[in-house]
Amino acid sequence: MTDKPAQPPYAASAAAASAPPPIPPVTGPGTDKTGMAIFLMCAVSFIFALQDALSRVLGGAYPPELIVMLRYWVFAAFVIAMTARQPGGIRRALRTRRPVTQIARGVILALEVLVMIESFVRLGLIETHAVFAVYPLMIAALSGPFLGEKVGWRRWTAIGIGFVGILVILQPGGGVMTPAALLPALAALLFAVYGVLTRHVSRDDPASVSFFWTGTAGAVAITLVGIWEWQLLALGDWIWMAGLCICGMTSHYLMIRAYEMAEASALQPFAYTQLVWVSLIGVILFAEILRSNVVMGAAIVVGAGLFTLYRQRRSAARST
Repeated sequence: MTDKPAQPPYAASAAAASAPPPIPPVTGPGTDKTGMAIFLMCAVSFIFALQDALSRVLGGAYPPELIVMLRYWVFAAFVIAMTARQPGGIRRALRTRRPVTQIARGVILALEVLVMIESFVRLGLIETHAVFAVYPLMIAALSGPFLGEKVGWRRWTAIGIGFVGILVILQPGGGVMTPAALLPALAALLFAVYGVLTRHVSRDDPASVSFFWTGTAGAVAITLVGIWEWQLLALGDWIWMAGLCICGMTSHYLMIRAYEMAEASALQPFAYTQLVWVSLIGVILFAEILRSNVVMGAAIVVGAGLFTLYRQRRSAARST
């Protein structure tokens, strides 16, 4: 098993994007739990889709800054509680060799979630996720110049094909391109930068430290912005907010359990099932239209992403 950090799993919501610290799976005779881990990852993807649907509902009624701030308060409490249970506790998590980069990661992720919710409201779940799925290709492209990782011609070809898929989705020459259509692309770029910075700090800090700084720095950053949008939610909307927070904590717990059972690289392809759940929820609950170019473009992007993942695993296996 290589110690090279895996990229964060596919996901758009704060709970997903924060990527809990992976715990090395138990190995040995009779301990293969990959099947259960895959089932849990599929369940996590479904919960993420529900979470994004709730974010769209609340984001359409309240300032997105307020919704993200409330989510991050709960997320930060969850992170602190999880960190306190690990060896060394919070005192160990505070000791980072790269405090500026850790803070930057938290701020960038909070901004990414804010942009995603705005995109959910303006574009809908389906088109937002279809474009956002390009972020693993962006990570692969950025990892070369910024991390010094070797990206061969096969992966560069896959990256280029993936961006062709984005053009198929957006149809820039078809008269349907709007500034709002660039929001999920911006979110994907922000999350790709977050992913690259996560790999960078993993060279000096353990995953538990990065996990702690992701939640706390993001909560502080979004509070500085969201507190100015403070207002009380309607009584019925607090129920939706509670459901949103419960989804976040549940998805985090199940994801951590999945990482305990199997390698992150084995689970990442199944995280793409979130696209299926998002499409069903978008069509059934929000009457979104599943356009043929979106389906075709998303298939191209996901296919390119899976091929890139395959090449990364091959490269990691050779280096090991």
